[in-house]
Formats: sequence, structure tokens, C-alpha cells
Amino acid sequence: MATDQLLAPPATLHTSVGSLNHPPHDRSDMLQSHHHESTNSESETLTLTTTYSEPCSSSALLSPSSPTAKSFGGDTLRCRADSFNSVVESSRSRADSFNSRAETARSRANSDLTTLRSRFEGDDLTTEEALRPDRNDEKDFQVDDNPFAFSPGQLNKNLNPKSLAAFRALGGIYGLERGLRTDLIAGLSVDETTLDGKVSFQEATESANSQKPLESRRIIAQDVIVTDREVKGQYHDRKRVFKDNRLPAKKPISIWRLFWNAYNDRVLLILTAAAAISLALGIYEAVGQPPDPQGGASLDWVEGLAIIVAIVVVVLVTGLNDYRRERQFSALNARKDDRQVKAIRSGKSVLISVYDVTVGDILHLESGDSIPADGVLVGGHGIRCDESSATGESDAMKKTGGPEVWQRLVDGTATSKLDPFIISGSKVLEGVGTYLVTSVGVNSSFGKIMMGLQAENEETPLQVKLARMANWIGYLGTSAAGLLFFILTIRFLAGLPGNTDSPAKRGQSFLDILIVAITIIVVAVPEGLPVAVTLALSFATKKMFKENNLVRHLRACETMGNATTICSDKTGTLTQNKMTVVAGLLGTKVNFARDIDLDDEDKTVLTFAAAFGRLSSTARNLLLQSVAINSTAFEGEEDGKATYIGSKTETALLTLAKEHLGMGPVAEERAGVEIVQLFPFDSDRKCMGVVIRLASGVYRLLVKGAAEIMLDKATLEVTDVSAETLDIDELSEASRIKASANIDDFATQSLRTIAMLYKDFQQWPPNEVQTLEDDKHMARFEDVCREMIFLGVVGIQDPLRDGVSRAVQQCQDAGIVVRMVTGDNITTASAIAKQCGIITEKGRIMEGPSFRQLSDEDMNRILPDLQVLARSSPEDKRILVTKLKQLGETVAVTGDGTNDGPALKMADVGFSMGLAGTEVAKEASAIILLDDNFSSIVKAVMWGRSVNDAVAKFLQFQITVNITAVILAFVSAVASKEMHSVLSAVQLLWVNLIMDTFAALALATDPPTEKILNRKPTPKRAPLITTNMWKMIIGQAIYQLLVTLVLYFVGYDILGYDTKCLSQNQRSRCQTLLDPQLGTCLDDESHKCTDLMHKQLNTMVFNTFVWMQIFNEFNNRRLDNKFNIFEGVLRNYFFIGINCIMVGGQIMIIFVGGAAFDVKRIDGTQWVVCILCALPCLLWAVVIRCIPDSYAALVFGTTAKIWLWFARPVIKVLRVIFSPVAKGFRVLSNSVFAPTWRFSKRTVSKLSKKKVEGDGEAHTSATDEEAGTNVEMRTTPNAPQTSVELPMQPPPITLTTPT
Repeated sequence: MATDQLLAPPATLHTSVGSLNHPPHDRSDMLQSHHHESTNSESETLTLTTTYSEPCSSSALLSPSSPTAKSFGGDTLRCRADSFNSVVESSRSRADSFNSRAETARSRANSDLTTLRSRFEGDDLTTEEALRPDRNDEKDFQVDDNPFAFSPGQLNKNLNPKSLAAFRALGGIYGLERGLRTDLIAGLSVDETTLDGKVSFQEATESANSQKPLESRRIIAQDVIVTDREVKGQYHDRKRVFKDNRLPAKKPISIWRLFWNAYNDRVLLILTAAAAISLALGIYEAVGQPPDPQGGASLDWVEGLAIIVAIVVVVLVTGLNDYRRERQFSALNARKDDRQVKAIRSGKSVLISVYDVTVGDILHLESGDSIPADGVLVGGHGIRCDESSATGESDAMKKTGGPEVWQRLVDGTATSKLDPFIISGSKVLEGVGTYLVTSVGVNSSFGKIMMGLQAENEETPLQVKLARMANWIGYLGTSAAGLLFFILTIRFLAGLPGNTDSPAKRGQSFLDILIVAITIIVVAVPEGLPVAVTLALSFATKKMFKENNLVRHLRACETMGNATTICSDKTGTLTQNKMTVVAGLLGTKVNFARDIDLDDEDKTVLTFAAAFGRLSSTARNLLLQSVAINSTAFEGEEDGKATYIGSKTETALLTLAKEHLGMGPVAEERAGVEIVQLFPFDSDRKCMGVVIRLASGVYRLLVKGAAEIMLDKATLEVTDVSAETLDIDELSEASRIKASANIDDFATQSLRTIAMLYKDFQQWPPNEVQTLEDDKHMARFEDVCREMIFLGVVGIQDPLRDGVSRAVQQCQDAGIVVRMVTGDNITTASAIAKQCGIITEKGRIMEGPSFRQLSDEDMNRILPDLQVLARSSPEDKRILVTKLKQLGETVAVTGDGTNDGPALKMADVGFSMGLAGTEVAKEASAIILLDDNFSSIVKAVMWGRSVNDAVAKFLQFQITVNITAVILAFVSAVASKEMHSVLSAVQLLWVNLIMDTFAALALATDPPTEKILNRKPTPKRAPLITTNMWKMIIGQAIYQLLVTLVLYFVGYDILGYDTKCLSQNQRSRCQTLLDPQLGTCLDDESHKCTDLMHKQLNTMVFNTFVWMQIFNEFNNRRLDNKFNIFEGVLRNYFFIGINCIMVGGQIMIIFVGGAAFDVKRIDGTQWVVCILCALPCLLWAVVIRCIPDSYAALVFGTTAKIWLWFARPVIKVLRVIFSPVAKGFRVLSNSVFAPTWRFSKRTVSKLSKKKVEGDGEAHTSATDEEAGTNVEMRTTPNAPQTSVELPMQPPPITLTTPT
């Protein structure tokens, strides 16, 4: 097919690729050379020794390259019968006309040619200079056994930065084609594995002189069968030389590093030091001191060893948990980056994974695509790219086809404005075309950037809130531990004068005080809160992926649970996106339909066969042009089956043309057509168009789009489609009304209506229209799309998805308002919305043009009731989202187009379409709907609420344990004569393990049920801990403290242990052996029995406390006031398994824990007492749930006000007292602790570092101080830390009170 392309001026060129690669350094030498060659005869002048002609036609598989090009002065030269048009002054001579702006003058008489060669950056570079490797990239230029002409480094010179000199040195587009052993028309062969032979650099670059123009190459038929079997070793040599299109996975954090991070907590380190000292003193006491004659060898060393073992267990469990989490998120990141792109292989358009793209591939470009690899444009129409993410250039970059650029380089007319380079990571803003891939993966420009930006996992808002709360809980726990240590230390010092123990024994006693205080801090600091969020999110994202929700941003998970409104597209989301033409109108006279009731008995409705059988060949060709040429869809394969790939609306029209208009392969229909200008689909004007040049020289504009808008553009109509010469008459008012009625009839049947228009022009662009500023040969669409000829309308059916009506109802029951935002007309939108159940009694329906004209006051008044926005543009959607957010709504939005990007970004949660969405839309979204189904959004709501519930459950559980454990340990230690807590350090570490890890796993893995949708969304400013949660926390804490303290203080008497130890004879002896000071029996046998009973009682307190937590975990499975806490428990295998581990662990501790856990084995009766004391917490929870939340809120609010009234003065006094101490500690920390800490970290880093050697270059990852110029960015998640100094501010806990 002929296209208007830039041709070289008729001049003699005696040159070679080598001379092109080595241009003269002196411009005058070059001009003299050309002038000398131009003095030959006329016949010689018109003969090119070496021909570099841009093709005037393109293959069916390639979108023709742009018909415009800049001449020496900016004019465009066209190849129509060897004439060259000028925009400013048009003078044509059929023999040898040539336009000029005083830069070139030719005289046919004397064949005198003076050429002023255009310049571009690097024009004076030789081949060696243009391809000279940079010092840091030399390894990219060295490839062993390379069967290709070029190395990755040489190909990268095209874009490092953009270099026409490098492009010229590589032989241009044809040199790249030959050197990369590919085909610009057919692409790579699907059967390629290893390659025989080798193509040299010289052979590739010189082949540019002899390569066939694209239009002379064989057209590849679209029915060529492409194998769908997996080829073993496919593209082996290409992947070996150029790598594949993947970035190396971020080096995972080793499990040893995760163990170190888990251990790298100040509190654990201090506890380890204290335990080590305790162990040393215990060993010294056991080995270096004589044993007690009555008590035997000392076992104090066992506690120190047990604490160390417990710390190791905690670190191991935490590290393994983090390792599992890291692996889950790595798998998620790999899935979210994968997508499909359109490639040409073996002459067939196919969809392939972006990871399978390799150098030499020919890829399609369409508006909205995100470019997956670097390359050079082969051909296209109106391609403009946004390269801001790759180059920082904010302007849209116009692209010129590689063949055209090569021709300009040969002609000497190239300028720096020519840009054939396609950069990975950039976005296609408009246009269609194909490009040749030259760099992939780590060798691509975007890949090099991303290699240094592999960032760590994001922190969600909920994690931030919980981290703040954890700090405050840790502050309170640390204060309690500090107060306990202070009290016990005073008591210890006061008792020293009368203490007759050995120094080691007294040192051990003091260490016991320190260890208990530190262990209370360990228990009090809730490191598990942020971990619980991470576990819930990782579990939810994995499950959501199975339900067709690919989460790209973790924050979207928790946010979606609180969504209050969903602004949904219609096509593909509420409907199936399986479009079929079922009715239509040819002109305004012929109606046709298939299996649909048009509810109009007055009209004569024909079948498809009858209607299209009437068409004359002229009318049939016109319809074929409107459907096949004015389309971006193409033939390809999906799942091994031939199909049309592209917009579902366009594929429906192509199917109609194939079945009823006799259309052959699309490629053949397009092969003989010269496309002059494309107008890509624009969601604002709701239409698309194309200008073609007919054989008669007439230019025809074909437009199709939204029917009611197209009808307004028409002033004429085709009145007789059966005549060979089409009858064109004025579109009368009656005909317009009839056509409009048909459109409304289609719309009421929920059909999408598409109208087709056309108009012929004698020249292009027409004289009376405005042209584009940067291309004077391109007309503005608004100026040419007027006074069009109405050709017809089709009604396209897109049935509702199964389950959409139920999903909409579920959202409404969950308090979520569903709004439909569509580009369809108001009648079609209303019909679909009624079928879905979106429209309610008070619901409003508006059109985009009216909506955007509303004032702020009117918009705020109307928005709460607005349920359908028809004929909307992406800007209308963005305005809608912005206003809804200003009204306090949590907004979810769906979008599939490039222009939907701003609305998707603006929304709280953006959903893009995985099947129909553009790459720009996907990158702007937070969640990708893999099946484009509205029902999947409901699943996202359920899992979002599940995440929030899981965190609330764990928070409720952990705060209950924190309060109970800290108070119990504090009170028992202060009350004990030996200053020992009833819960030993090892026991507290076991409780901490239950809280921070086991409970998080159990409570974070409850799958959601549909009942979770039976409540309203949680407002944005709702507190983390609700009144209902406080009610359960305080109620359970009171019960647990009451039971454990009663057991501790009076359990000895209640259970009658004093009488069990004393026989009748022993009672009489005790009267004489009574200690006057202590009031206890001095009988040795009775003393041993009493001591055993005390230890068993303490064991019972510990056992009862742990069983209370196990039973309370079931209570925390519900956050509402309903009683069924076992609902769905059998479906949660994690919960069952974790509880089995906790129960088994607790039983083993009691039976075999012994001295390590400071427990004594208890008998069956004592076990029954423990269980019976713990089990009522389940019944107590029922009583708590019966208390109205309003009463609880009143009590808690009053208590909080009283507490703050007393606490604020105390806090001020403490701040004054301890401020100097804090300053002194900071100075000490900065001068002593911090340098020591940095030194230890550097030492560990050096010891764990692995040196990688390759190509004479060593890569090391050092710290900033040591590396200097080569700092490697790593992901090192911070281990939970206990803040030494915490801000003295009220904790972020809010009580909700009844309104």
C-alpha cells in the first residue's frame, strides 16, 4: 500500500556504510564532495548508486509508519509520482519538482546540487566513537561465542543517552534487523532455539544497503498456524547473550539475618546479659561453694540457662515467621509484575508474558501501553510517549519510524528532533505501531534504574497506628517494670544488714530482681502488633489472588474493608464484555435484528442475511472500510485458538464483517489501503477515526463512535445502500428523529450503540481546517469531523455477568453505595443499572456534561443520591472521586483506560481491569481485577474487613494479656517475702511467645464469611480500640486478675494445703518447734511439704493464667456482642493447629518443665482446679457482651477523664525530675553506646559479607562510610525495638461514646 513518506532527493550517492559511519569532520569537505558528484549528466544525477528509500507501503502486520516527515526546512516530502509537496508554497513539476526553503537549490539544466546537510548531536562521531564503551560498562561489550552482530553494550549505546550517531553506526533499523537475526515483518520464529553460524558487525551494517523495503516483502497471512507447544530451549542463544526480560530478584534476606534481626532488640540483649551473669553466678555457687547439707547442690544456674534457651526459642520462632512472610511477599511481587504483551512471532500476532520478551522481538504499541523493553520504532501512526518516568522529560515525545530516520540519515537531512527510540518504562499516550526490541531486563534503561531501587515493603497506615500504640503500651509496661525494680531494690538494700547468705547468693538474688523487671518489659512491649498486621495482610493477599484480586499496594487491603462507595465501570465489570452485534440500522431506512425484540411493530425489521444481502458492492466496501480499517483490533491467538485481539467493541464489529460482509483476514483487508492519518479513540469525544487515500486520489475520513454524538455530527445520509452509486441526501429532521428513536430503542434493550460516519475530501489536509502545531500535514479532528455522512448504527449486546445483581445487593447491605460511571448514553446506562439493582427509589441519574457544570453547593447536595453518571469522561470520574472524598467518603474506583489513571490514583482504592485495562491504568491502581468482575470487588471488601478484624481481635487479646501479666507479676513480686514474682522469667517468656506469635497466627487467619458484609463500614476516624473492645479487655482482665490473685494469696487456705502437710503427731511437734518470728513450723519434714505445696500452688497460678489466655482466644474470635464464638472454627486449620501447639506445650511444661520453668508437677485434682478456674472466662464473656455498649462507654469515659485529671500533673512532675536524667542518658548513648553499636554492626556485616568476583571487577556491599562510591541498597526490616525514651503524650486510644 502506498503511503506518503520522505524520500531522498534525486541525488547521486557513491557511498558505503563505512563512509556513513565515518562522516567527514569538515562540513565544507562534505559539501564539496556532494557538489562534485552533482556535476554529472542528468541521467547519472537521477540514479542512486546506493538506494535507501523509505517504503511507501507497509505490511499487513505493521501499522504503516507516519506519513509525515520534516524536510530540510521542516516541510514534508511525499512520494506521490516523484513529487514533493510544500506547505508554504506549492509548486509542482511532474518531471522533477522539488520543494525548498532557500536551503537547497537545484537546476535541471546544469544538474547543479547544493545540499546543506542537517546536523544532530554526535553527527561528527565515527563508528568507533559512537559505540565506544563507558568504563563501567565494558563487560557488556564482551560476549563469548556471540552469534549476533552486536553485543548488549553496543545496543545500549542507542539510549545512553539517545544517540542517532549510535543508531547510524549500527546500520539503522535494517542493520539491527540483520544483526539481531530477526524479521521486521514476521518477527522471531517460535521454533528458534540455538542459532547456527554468526553474523559479523560489518555484514550487518552493510546489509542496510541491500535490505528489501518493507512494502516489497511478502505479506504474512493471518491464518498461519503458530505452534502452541512448548519448545525446549526456545531462544537459547538470545537469552544467553542478551538475558531475559526479568530483573534479578532482590537478594532475599537470609534466615540467619532474620534470626539476628529478631534478636537485635535492646530488651532481649539486656535480658541475655542478665541471664548470662545469673548462669555464671549459679555455676559458681554450684561448683565453687560447698553444697547445702539439707538442700543439696544449688540449682540456681538452671534459671539462667532456661532464660537463655527461652530467648533462643523466641528468636527462632520470630525469625522463621519473618522468613515465611518474606517469601510470601516475594511471590506476590513476582505475580504483580507479570503481564501480557502483544508480539509478532512467525508472522502471527500472539499474547506473551512480559517475561518472555527477548531481543529481536517485534512488539505492538497501542495507546495506554507501558513499554516493557527498549527498542526502535519500526512503523506506526501518531506515536507519542510519556518518558517522564524514564528520562524526566515531561513533554510528550513524538516518535518517528526507524526506516524514515535511516533514510534521513542517508539523505543528510536528519536533525536531533528525530526520535525513533522506544524507552522501557515509558507510556504510550497515543498512536499505534510496532517496534523492534533491542534491550531487555538488566540491560534495558528502565532495568538499570530499577536495579538500584528495589525498595523494601511498604508500611501500611494501620501498621503505623499500631506501632504508635505499641510504643505507648511499651512505655506503660516499662514504667511498671521500673517501679517494680525500684521497690524491690529498696527492699533488697534494706535487708542486706541481716542477710547471712554468701556474696554469690546475694548477687543472684539481685539478678533475680533485675531479670523479673526486664522480663516484664519483654511481656509488656507488644512487638506482635505490627507483626499481626503483616501476617493478616500476607494471608489475605494470598487468598485474594486466588479470588482474582491481585494486590499491588498492601494499604489497599485494609482500606478496602472500610470503603463506603464504589464507582464502577459498566463494560466488562458489570457486564461480561462478550459483545455481539444483535441489531442495527443501515442509513435510516433499513433495520435489522437477530433474536431481539425491538418492541416496535410498525417497523420492518430484516434478518441479518436479508439486510446485508441488499448491499451493493460500493456500500459493502464502505462498511468494510469503516469496520476493518478504522480499527485497532487484529487477528491473533488466545489459548491456541484464532481470535480477534483488542477492544471488545471492535472485535464484535470485525466478527460481524467476517460473518456477513465477506471479510477475509484483517491483514489482507488493510494491506491495500494507504492510511494518511489516524485519530485514536478518545474517551472525551467518544469516537475514533482514520483517513485513507483511495485509488482515485480522494481522501476518505471514516469515523465511528457513540451513536447519539455521531448523529449530531451528521448532516447527510446514505439513502439507498443497494445502489452501486450511493445516493447521498440531506439528513432531514424526520430521518434524524427516526434514527434517534432507533438508537433509543436499542439503548432501552441495554445495547451499546455505535454509529458510523464518513466524508470524502479532495486533498488532505483540507485548506479550510487548522493543522497540528508540530505537524502541518495533520488536521485537527474537531475541524474535519463535521457535516459528515450518516452510514448506519449497530446495537451491541453485552449481557450482565452472573451474580452481579447479588453482589450489588451485598454491597448495599454492607452500607456501600454502588455508583455506575459509564460512557454509554443515559438510556442504556439506566437500563443496565436497573437490571443490576444499582438504582434505588431516591437515586439520581445524570450525564457527564451536566454533572461537570454543577456548582460546588449543587454537587454536594446531589452527590449523596447520584447513582448513575452516563456519558461521562475520565475527567468527570476524577471530579466525582474528588468530591466524594471531600464529603468524607472512602472511595473505590474501577478503570481500564489510560485516561482513568488520575481517578484511580485519586481514589482511596483503585481497581484496574486485568483483561481489558491498559498498562497505565494498572500501574495507577492499587488492586488489579484479574477477571474484570464486579463480584471480585465484593471479595476484596470481605478480605479487607477480615484484615481489620484480625488486627482488632489480636489487639483485644494482647492488651488483655499485657494488663493481666504485668499487674500479676508486679503485685506478686512486691507481696512476696522472697521478692519473687509468681510468674518466673521463663514463664513470662512463654506467655510472650503465646501473645506475639501464636495468637497472631491463629487470629490473623480466620477467613471471612458473607456475614461480615452485614455491618456498616468503619469510619475513617474511628478509634483502633472501640468501646466494645474496651469492654471485653477490661472485663476479662478483671476476671483473670481476680482468680489468679485469689489463688496466689488465699489458695493455700482454700485448698487446705496447711492441713495436708501436718499429721496428728506433727501438729503437736510444731507447737514446740514454732518459729517465734516467722510463725512457721521448724519441723524439717513439714517444712519440705509446705515448700512443695507453695511451689505447686504457684504452678497452678501459672497454669490457670495460661489456660485463661487459651480460652480467651476463642472469646476474641468475635468482636460484636453475639455469643457464637465457635462459628467457622473448624474451617480455620491454622487456628486449630496453633491451639494444639499451645495446649501441648503447656502440658509438657507442667509435666517436664521442672526447674527450668520453676514449676512442680501437679496431680489430677489440681489440673481440674486449674481448668475449672480458667473455663468460666468463656461464660464471663457472655455476661460482658450482655452489657450495653452505651453504659460501658459512659463508665469508661468518666474513668478516663478522672485518670487524666490526676495523671497530667504527675506526668509534668516526672518530666521535670527525669529530664536531666534523660539528657545525660542521651549524651552517654551518643558518646559510648552508639559508636559501640555501629562498630559491632560493621563487624557483623563484614563477617557475613560474600565477595563476588567477575570480569576482573569485585562487587562489595559495604556501609556508607566504607563504600563511598558504590552503596548497595538492601532491604533490612527493622526488628521490633523497645524505645528507651518515649514521647510524653496521651496514647492514641479513643473511646467512642453514644450519640
